[in-house]
Amino acid sequence: MNLRIDAEKKQGSFLLQVKVDVSGERIGIFGQSGSGKSTLVHLISGLLQPDRGEIYLNDECLFSTAKGVNLSPERRRIAIVFQQAMLFPHLSVKANLLYGYRRCHTENRRIKPETLIAILKLQPLLQRGVHNLSGGEKQRVALGRAVLANPRLLLMDEPLSALDDTLRFQIIPYLKSVSEEFGIPYLFISHSILEMQLMVDRILVIKNGRMAETTTPDQLARNSMAQSQKGYLNLLHLADPVQNNGLYAYPWGCNTLLISDGEPTRQSLFELSSREIILFKKHPEAISARNLLDCTVTEIFESDGRIGIVLSANGEQLIAEIVRSAAEELNITIHSTLFAAIKASSFRRLA
Repeated sequence: MNLRIDAEKKQGSFLLQVKVDVSGERIGIFGQSGSGKSTLVHLISGLLQPDRGEIYLNDECLFSTAKGVNLSPERRRIAIVFQQAMLFPHLSVKANLLYGYRRCHTENRRIKPETLIAILKLQPLLQRGVHNLSGGEKQRVALGRAVLANPRLLLMDEPLSALDDTLRFQIIPYLKSVSEEFGIPYLFISHSILEMQLMVDRILVIKNGRMAETTTPDQLARNSMAQSQKGYLNLLHLADPVQNNGLYAYPWGCNTLLISDGEPTRQSLFELSSREIILFKKHPEAISARNLLDCTVTEIFESDGRIGIVLSANGEQLIAEIVRSAAEELNITIHSTLFAAIKASSFRRLA
């Protein structure tokens, strides 16, 4: 998917001016509230008309003041999943799902409803009214309705921000799986760095109505490490734990991680803050932390006065965060050998 935008829109005192040319299947739009993310989504979808400029999707002109082109939203074949599910309250789950599908031209119907319903595990919900659904179920139905419209681009405008953490991480696999299964590229809009790390490959950062930069999720997380309440979040996909003296031992490459997770599943996603990793120059004689990893420093970076240390533990990567004085006292350089201590309670399971 290629998206090319050179447009502006003024709303009250706010002016959005965007010029960007980006390609990819999983692209994020990141910015704080009021930065212009939703306005940009509305311009792309056709719900708002730019004051001037042009918008192209895969070399097709969606809008151009110079050419006098402004395709209607239905002709753009772009579907949106909003922060709120916005389901039709008078329709059943099944009728909501089929709403866009029935309005889609026959030649564009390449996604079968029964296939999508199976992927999103919606079969038990089909006859329900939408008032009898949980927040996560509503978002799955909203996602299914958008996908069954058979779009060529899916816009997800902060679809997880209204959900608690448990529901957020239940929904993320569904968001990714429908895109991968049916080959639908998406723009994922959020102000959460963690969601960016989990959902996209490239990120457009928007600030005060301007496109500030194009970056990667990892680089965004590194740049934001010092300002973030949790620092840099290491994401670990772990599986097949075994009990070990009241803890759970998870294989991690050639390492073993001991985690105090009381409800292990076969596969789990954990986050580990860079601030939860304590570094030692020499092997400590005794330590209460249950994880002690022999690591090599592969990279050092700075984030607003904090120092990020990229560690390789038998080929597996972690990022630790320390203050500058600690880095100087430990005399940390590339290829330095360090020991990383991590409490078993420092890991937070996301899904």
